[in-house]
This record gives sequence, structure tokens and C-alpha cells, in this order.
Amino acid sequence: MWSMSGVERLTFPDRTTAIFKYARKPFDCEDQALRLAHNLGIPVPQVLASAVQDGWLGMLLEDLGSPIREADDLDGAAAAVVLHRTRSAASLPVLDEHGLRALPGRALDHLGQLRKEERWQDADDIQDSLERIAQGAETRSAGATVAPFGWVHSEFHPTSLHIGQRGWRLLDFARAFTGPGLLDLASWHGTLDAPDPVRLRALLESYVMEGGTPDALAERGGLAAEKWALGWHRIWAVEWFMEQSIRWINDPATDPAYIKVVRRHLTDVLQLLEV
Repeated sequence: MWSMSGVERLTFPDRTTAIFKYARKPFDCEDQALRLAHNLGIPVPQVLASAVQDGWLGMLLEDLGSPIREADDLDGAAAAVVLHRTRSAASLPVLDEHGLRALPGRALDHLGQLRKEERWQDADDIQDSLERIAQGAETRSAGATVAPFGWVHSEFHPTSLHIGQRGWRLLDFARAFTGPGLLDLASWHGTLDAPDPVRLRALLESYVMEGGTPDALAERGGLAAEKWALGWHRIWAVEWFMEQSIRWINDPATDPAYIKVVRRHLTDVLQLLEV
């Protein structure tokens, strides 16, 4: 699987340093998101220069140095509070209730296109799962705009939170959007392991203790906040994986890996969203 981005540290003749980050579509607007975040007061590395050429973005970023430690759950909760308190930006794409409801249908469209290309042929179970989720999406998407609703980092993991000598900075804003902040908290522990609603509930409670809105604990779509967030985060991931398969990566050799991940996430979604 080939890389769509990379990061290097550059050292100039005067011994100053900067971080060079490069990426291609769909990650080629991160410089705009970082500048916007910086202007709104979100702690992010400063963009020193950027340019797009032949579909590739290149950025020179402030070098934050090596982190002094890994970010923990309390760091994540505190950073999420700051991010979600920041006023939303009109230029960011929006994922509201209508957008959530559209995700399983968009994934089905990707599946149809893959099958037209004689790919993902043995995926009737994926189609059945997506159709079940689509049928229940109107009910389960309710509450998407309940606070926190605004900035969503979308790749909110411990590796995206730099803890340095001068405090913390958020990295990796390539896919930021306006939407339910709970999706950030659902992404914090990653998707390699089975979803853990109890662990996410503890993170949500820490988020509220750090100053986040108490509405983060409210039920939505007839579900506990943690199940709602984990379920919709995984549907969001499924649609993204399938779009990568047909649009950005478009390499049949990667299909078995993507199919395996999509199947696993859909099994989780059916249980979490109870559809």
C-alpha cells in the first residue's frame, strides 16, 4: 500500500530546523485548515510556507521538537475541550444529521462502483449490513447537532497530540470538518481493537470534568452517547475506507485488506447502533 503523505525534519545552513510535510489528494488542504485553526486560537504548529504542485501539497511547519512524553487520556480530554469550544468555521465541510444518514448510502454507492469493476464480488454480507444500517440511520442519527458540535479533528489520536516543552499542539488537520465532537472522542483509542463503550464513557466523563459540555454525556438517537459515538465513527471510517479503495488508492491488490477492515467495522456498527 503506497503512501499518500510523508514527514521529514529539515536542517538549514544556520542550523535552524523545520518540518517538511507533503501529501496528495485528499490531504492537500491541510495548510488551509492549520492556518484557520491557528487564527482561531487552536494550538497547532505554525505553517511557515506551503504550496501545491501537480496535486501534491508541500508545507514547511514549525519544528516542535521531540515530545517530552506520550499523550494520555486526560491530555486528550483537555485538548478536545479546547478544540470543541473554538467557534466553527464556514469553510469547513459539515457532517450533521443529514450527513450521517447519507454515509451508509454513500458506502453502498462505492460498493456498486467496485463491483462494476469486477472487484469486491464476494461481499454480499457487506451490502446486507450497509442496507440494515441505512434503514436505521434516520432514527440513530438523531442528536448529531447536540453539543459539542463544531470543529472535529477527525484523526484525533494520541499520536496527533504533541506534548512538548512549550505545552501541547494538535497535529494532522488534513480532514478536519464541522460535526459532532463525540466522533473525535470515539477515535481517540483507535480502531484496531474492538470498540470499548465503557472506556469511552470514562473518557467522556473526563472531558466533562475538564470543562466540556455536560451534553456530551446525553443520549442521542435512542442510544447512550458512547455507543452512538463509536457506532457512527466506525460508519464514517467504513465510508472513508471504501472511498479510498475506489478513488484514492484504486488498487485491487489492496482489496482483501480493506474488505477485512470494513467487515470488522460493520459487525461492530450493527451491535453498537442496534440496527
